Amino acid sequence: MLEKKIRCPSCDFVQTVNGEPGQTVKITCPSCNNVGAFQFPKDPSLHPSDDTSSAISVVELTKTFESVSAVDSATFHIKKGEIFGFLGPNGAGKTTTIKAILGLLYPDKGEIRINGTNIFTDEKKAKSQIGYLPEKVAFYDNLTALQNLMFYAEIKQVSKQCCQPLLNEFGLADAVDKKVGAFSKGMLQRLGMARAVMGDPSILILDEPSSGLDPRGVVFMREKIKHMQQRGATVLVSSHILGEIQEMCDRVCIINKGKIVAVDRIDNLGTRLHLRPKIVILLEKMTEKILKAVEKLKDVDHVETTGTLLEVNCLASAKANVILSVVKAGGNIMNLQIREPSLEDVFMRFTED
Repeated sequence: MLEKKIRCPSCDFVQTVNGEPGQTVKITCPSCNNVGAFQFPKDPSLHPSDDTSSAISVVELTKTFESVSAVDSATFHIKKGEIFGFLGPNGAGKTTTIKAILGLLYPDKGEIRINGTNIFTDEKKAKSQIGYLPEKVAFYDNLTALQNLMFYAEIKQVSKQCCQPLLNEFGLADAVDKKVGAFSKGMLQRLGMARAVMGDPSILILDEPSSGLDPRGVVFMREKIKHMQQRGATVLVSSHILGEIQEMCDRVCIINKGKIVAVDRIDNLGTRLHLRPKIVILLEKMTEKILKAVEKLKDVDHVETTGTLLEVNCLASAKANVILSVVKAGGNIMNLQIREPSLEDVFMRFTED
């Protein structure tokens, strides 16, 4: 991740932007709202083979299927020991990118390194460091849970003695001798996670890890992912459940139409987009005096009313003034909520047409 101070050509305001080598970042000046863009240089000194802090390095990844560009010059680096969210709309290029990282698909151009090892030239060494949970988990239906894990332990060349403890760890102790064909979706997901962590790989790639899980299972899976991070693993998570990503990821990468449009911490992305908190106030009675008192406040962007409900978008520093103005104008507040910008807000802005 690179950092650069940019001076606005209109008002000379200086702000800090973050991005990957070769990435183009959209910039909006918080002072004058001037819109522009900055492209980070493709610095050879940041070549992934020289970046010892990266568990996964993707540089200039490009893949075209016939006339369709699935991934276009994608570049990002995942730091060792972080939980990294990989997001994008359907058809954005997520699956193609993940398959390339796993060495299951060869790109037209670009390089991918796993802990410094090129996935395409030293495939065995690179793949041995990865545990993978696919979106659609598959096992041998006619084998039991224990038999399935023992089979994969043999393939991974790890001790079969780890199988029973893994089933216990992922809540499948009572299903050890049950054939997998009779498993629910949630049980299959737990078994898939047990297979992924088998052998303690340093990197986990999880595609929709909460798929098919009930709320208790979702919490369980999230805690397991954090536990794996505490044990030193690097985790790449791809999911459409943005609340889950926001809850556990250190940074996120957003891909749209084959291009990487953002890589950063969620709070930094919200700041770059100048997303504002929303104050939602339920009043006993709405009056014109209250509405005008709020609308004339400095740093208030948008005011909307629905019956006795008042919604105000403003700078974080203006929240107290909004509430105080409502009270001074005679408003009797029945309920109040402050909704901070979410990953969903960030995602929608970066993937809009």
